[in-house]
Amino acid sequence: MEVFLVVLVLLGLIGVSNVVSRFVPFIPVPLIQIALGGIVAVIPAHIHLPLEPELFFVLFIAPLLYNDGKHTPRDELWRLRAPILLLAVGLVFITVFAVGYAIHAMIPSIPLAAAFGLAAILSPTDAVAVGALAGRIHMPKSLMRLLEGEALMNDASGLVAFKFAIAAAVTGVFSLPQASVSFLVISIGGLVIGALIAFLIAWLQIVLRRSGMEDVTMHMLIQILTPFLLYIIAEELGMSGILAAVAGGIVHAIERERTEPSVVKLKVVSNSTWSVILFLLNGLVFVILGLQIPDVTRIIWVNPAFDNFVVIGYAALIYVMLMVLRFAWTYAFTRGGSLLGLKSERGKPSLRILVMTSFSGVRGAVTLAGAFSIPLFLDNGSPFPQRDLIVFLATAVILMSLVAASILLPLLSKKKASPDEAEREKAEKQATIRVMTAAIQAVHAEGGEESDGAAAAVISDYKMWIQQIRMQGGGRKAARDKESELRLMALREERECAKQMLENGQIKREHARQFFKMLDQVELILANRLHLWSMLMRLFVGKLRAGLTGNKELAVATLPPGDLEALRTIKIRTCEAAIEEMNKVRCTENEQEAEGVISYYDSMLDRLARVPRMLRGHDKAFESRKKELHWIAIQAERDKVQSMYEKGEITRETAAKLRKMIREREALMFEKDEIG
Repeated sequence: MEVFLVVLVLLGLIGVSNVVSRFVPFIPVPLIQIALGGIVAVIPAHIHLPLEPELFFVLFIAPLLYNDGKHTPRDELWRLRAPILLLAVGLVFITVFAVGYAIHAMIPSIPLAAAFGLAAILSPTDAVAVGALAGRIHMPKSLMRLLEGEALMNDASGLVAFKFAIAAAVTGVFSLPQASVSFLVISIGGLVIGALIAFLIAWLQIVLRRSGMEDVTMHMLIQILTPFLLYIIAEELGMSGILAAVAGGIVHAIERERTEPSVVKLKVVSNSTWSVILFLLNGLVFVILGLQIPDVTRIIWVNPAFDNFVVIGYAALIYVMLMVLRFAWTYAFTRGGSLLGLKSERGKPSLRILVMTSFSGVRGAVTLAGAFSIPLFLDNGSPFPQRDLIVFLATAVILMSLVAASILLPLLSKKKASPDEAEREKAEKQATIRVMTAAIQAVHAEGGEESDGAAAAVISDYKMWIQQIRMQGGGRKAARDKESELRLMALREERECAKQMLENGQIKREHARQFFKMLDQVELILANRLHLWSMLMRLFVGKLRAGLTGNKELAVATLPPGDLEALRTIKIRTCEAAIEEMNKVRCTENEQEAEGVISYYDSMLDRLARVPRMLRGHDKAFESRKKELHWIAIQAERDKVQSMYEKGEITRETAAKLRKMIREREALMFEKDEIG
């Protein structure tokens, strides 16, 4: 039960970290998650989760690298194979020897073999952290692919080198020729085993489909189990489980491209399921890392044998050595980039880009898990020399690399000149079209044969809006704000008109209640945050009064189908009143905005008057499906805005504007769905 509660707390911290990130977007989510993990580890409740390296690798690293293998472009990996190998293998072994000797010379109490082990476990970069930190930094595409490919491969080379170094420290025996041959066998064997098992699993799924077993849940279960099987089988055979997972992910991507047209539903379910799994695993990796930090630092901090400032200085020097060596190595091979496959549209990478590439090599969970896997004792029964210090140094370097990258990468990234109004309008228009296109794609993915008509109707709306945006060429912020203000004014006029109709006995009370409920929801969607909270409170108080007083007039009634025509009649009259009000307030200052609101109500009137209710209401399933697709499209828009913002493609201000536009479309679609 205790472990279950700890897991619940960790999952909650992942959610909290993403909420915090919205308010402090300049701090990467991994750092926030590490901080939250550290906080809960030192609070009185003292939540603690021991890090078991083998379990950590199979539970977290295997599926994460499997997913990276699925989504990393294979043509880019192949084109950049030489520089990727130079970084993932060459730089790793250079780091092991150069930094290993330096650590031993700096801290003689750490034996040379153990120093090699520390350097080896510090050599792999963290794929998750690289993505989180580099997402908002504008870097050349080739260098980004290079970083991704390096992170895929260097875990294996670093861990293999680490195992040999620790084995030498434990046993006192080491053979360089034997280690070199073993490295090749373990690496190539891991790739081959991973590819073969992945092909067998793909063949099994094809056989199951041909035998009529098309159950999406079963095939999804096979996908989820695949990375764990790949890792465990390869490790049991003495090969690299990490490279097996990467190879399996690449094979899965090939298999998916061949079978994708016939398993569209599986693709949709797979994308949704894996997005949740990866979200949780990515977050848990850094939260668990944060949980370990207090215990690791406490051991060194309270030990009188160590001078705390000196130990921190050791960690800082090690980090500087790693960065200098990475820069020198990157500089050397990019100056021969044409031979190695790393070409840039504008020639060789600049010095600033090389510095950014160096600081992008952040360390992460693999490094900490490897450090924790160091045995407690040697073969002769004596304690492993300076194990606590080695674990502390690895942890400190991880934090330094994350913090340095978080601070320096944004400073090093090229500052764009402040765009003028026309450029901003153009960028906003392009972003809006991308967001709407994402909604169309989401509707396409959801629309099956039985819902082609509903999907076509929703897609038609979006295509019309995209066309309008392209013709208008955007609009000023002040104009959009003014139009929103007029839209809310028109809604208030609709409310007053309906109240007047109720007082005059032109409509029934239950019809008025339903109509007011609809106006409340539309106004709720259009309102800004301040208005949103006040209206939520108003609705809550209204429902509370209805419950306490038993006043049925305050309760919300559900209209029978036959009364929907009355609701439509009310809407026609209130639309006319809103148009009259807009004509009254229209002036030179708001001419264009008022005309836009009037056009909206004109189109609503045309829709209500042109299509008889009896024809619109004949297919409830169609209308229900259309409403469902509308909300899928809206959610896809919001997801796209968040994705663009997290990748640094749009600013916070632009994201806020896009979200406001989405709320307005949501209100428009809500009225269409409710009234017809």
